[in-house]
Amino acid sequence: MKALITGSSGFLGKIIKENLKDYSIYDLNRNSGNYRCSLEKEIPDFKERFDLIIHAAGKAHSVPKTELEKELFNEVNYIGTQNLLNALDKSGFPKYFIFISSVSVYGLDSGELINEEKSLLANDPYGLSKIKSEILVENWCEENNIICTILRLPLLVGKDAPGNLGAMVRSIKKGYYFNIGGGRAKKSMVLALDVAKIIPKVAEIGGTYNLTDGFHPNFYQLSEVIALSYKKKRPKNLPLFIAKIMGKMGDLLGSFSPINSLKVKKINSDLTFDDEKARRLLQWEPQSVIEFISEEPI
Repeated sequence: MKALITGSSGFLGKIIKENLKDYSIYDLNRNSGNYRCSLEKEIPDFKERFDLIIHAAGKAHSVPKTELEKELFNEVNYIGTQNLLNALDKSGFPKYFIFISSVSVYGLDSGELINEEKSLLANDPYGLSKIKSEILVENWCEENNIICTILRLPLLVGKDAPGNLGAMVRSIKKGYYFNIGGGRAKKSMVLALDVAKIIPKVAEIGGTYNLTDGFHPNFYQLSEVIALSYKKKRPKNLPLFIAKIMGKMGDLLGSFSPINSLKVKKINSDLTFDDEKARRLLQWEPQSVIEFISEEPI
């Protein structure tokens, strides 16, 4: 069987490609592979009919500061998805379609064990682009009798992870990372490897799922195990009242400051997601992120 992976050169795309067995794999990304294509700019001309599509391409890990940067999320994530579906209309419909989405669609800064029934309330450029793309993919799959899967992922963990986790690891290795208020806030995370491993099974079943490690470590636990894995000193702590003062100062400075009151509140709030549906329907049994990092530095 043939599988197309979009974003195959990205962090998650690479891991999916390395672990997807029983398929002949075709790549689509900007710089290499079978199809070199910027999906937001063009409709690819596929020469094959694929059995499985894994749509992992997208824009993330940045905070837009201009209207142009905000629009890029819509172009890359939503228009890119439209162009992919238009290409598949011409080349032939797959049996299975997996869309890599995000828990950002819920639009929440805090909450505990949020499940898939929660309303999609995101109003930021990234979250909105993912909501629009989810709806587009679901409707297209229903119209064409394709088994549709949407995976809503939290922070992805693995070697050389991008985004906030990568920044955290670099800060700990250089010795200038610190927790705020004891680092007690819990956040959902999941190993990219576990996401890759569940794909063959979930593809045939379909549905919308949150995927987490089920442990939801706090910042203190995460920073401790990363520091130990690199034999670095235990991360320091910044008292919450000082962080709040810094946040208020940041409010006054606006975009010139890397921190503000909203960021302090987010960092100090629990935000976890419920993966009971995946455990029940997929027999989802992921490894603890903390356990993984203790065995293999990221």
